[in-house]
Amino acid sequence: MAQPRQLDAVAVRSGRADDIAAVMAIDATVTGLAKPGYWNALFDADGALAGDSRIFIVAEDGAGRVIGFIIGEVRAWEFGSPPCGWVFAISVDPASRLAGVGSGLLAAITDRFRDAGVERVRTMISRGNHQLMSFFRGHGMMAGPYIQLESELD
Repeated sequence: MAQPRQLDAVAVRSGRADDIAAVMAIDATVTGLAKPGYWNALFDADGALAGDSRIFIVAEDGAGRVIGFIIGEVRAWEFGSPPCGWVFAISVDPASRLAGVGSGLLAAITDRFRDAGVERVRTMISRGNHQLMSFFRGHGMMAGPYIQLESELD
């Protein structure tokens, strides 16, 4: 089991265009997949997220290096659900894990969701991602009222 890493200072702030390269690098490190097309489609040329209801937050260490990020949005009336906050991306540089970075990011985005007037936050994760499942469950999240279904396309 990894030991907690002491970080001198962690600042959580709104993401900027110059953070995107660090976000892409963290994601590639954690997932093992470089996805420049995905990230470039998510952000416009000025580094803004497509869509007014999207939220981009980063965590940086005392040296100003981006060590984590979270992205979400307020979605309204999907499948009859009242508006709620959705987290669709969160990741922390493995060298900075177990120091509360992910918790700080989740707290920051849930504050923004509350400010937007929503009362619930949702996410979707792979059943096999036990680390992420433990993280979200440790923050009070549990199975919701919806079931994700899928089918292979020929």
